[in-house]
This record gives sequence, C-alpha cells and structure tokens, in this order.
Amino acid sequence: MRYLAIDLGDRRTGVACGDDILRLPSPVGMIEASDREVLMKGLEKFIREYGPDALVVGLPVNMDGSEGPRAALSRAFAAQCTERFSLACEMQDERLTSFGAEQHLNQSGRTHAQKKKLRDALAACEVLRDFFGRPHA
Repeated sequence: MRYLAIDLGDRRTGVACGDDILRLPSPVGMIEASDREVLMKGLEKFIREYGPDALVVGLPVNMDGSEGPRAALSRAFAAQCTERFSLACEMQDERLTSFGAEQHLNQSGRTHAQKKKLRDALAACEVLRDFFGRPHA
C-alpha cells in the first residue's frame, strides 16, 4: 500500500509519501495555508500526484500519552480527509517527530531558509517512519 503522511500545522503542513514494501518515507512537500479549504485543495494535489491508498495523520499527544486540544483538531482533520477524499486515515503518534526532523536538518549543512522549507516535510517523514515501525504496517 502507498501512504501519504501529513504533519498538520497552523501555517505549514508537511507531506511525505512511502509504501509498505520499501518502508522508506520521502518528503514530497509542504502546504503553506492557515485556511482549511486552501489546505484541503493543496492536499488534493498531492493525493492526485502520488495516488495513496491511505493517509497517515500525525497525532500530537502529550509526553505522558494524554491527548489535548491539538489532538482533537488532528482527529477532526483526519475525519474531514476521510470524508472528502474517500481514503482511510490512520492516526500516528507524532511525539518527537519535529525533534527528529530538526536533528537531520542540523547535520545537513543547509542554511536556515533551506531548513525552514524542509522541516515540515521531514517531520511528516518521521510520522510515516514511525507508522511503518508499528506491528500492523
């Protein structure tokens, strides 16, 4: 199966793609949008281009495993994606994914501006990498 991972943000949403055979996520881009409809249209373009069988949405849980308001927003977003795109949406704990993305970027030798453009897509890669590491994937 091919998956499209989404790291939902307030202004920037990272997107990554991968399949359950290679289990090698690749950053595919970032959608810059604070408006939900603009975000959904941007996501629609990635769905048309990459043809995923399912979506994986990062779930921001607290370090103690509890869910707060951001997790509720992500769950609502996933439900909206399922309805709009007729694709299954898996939720994946995204604790420390931004930290992991930052670690990769710090070793990349890129400028601050270059890092900013990649950060969200790499966080989506981390979400998908963690998803592939789950027993079911």
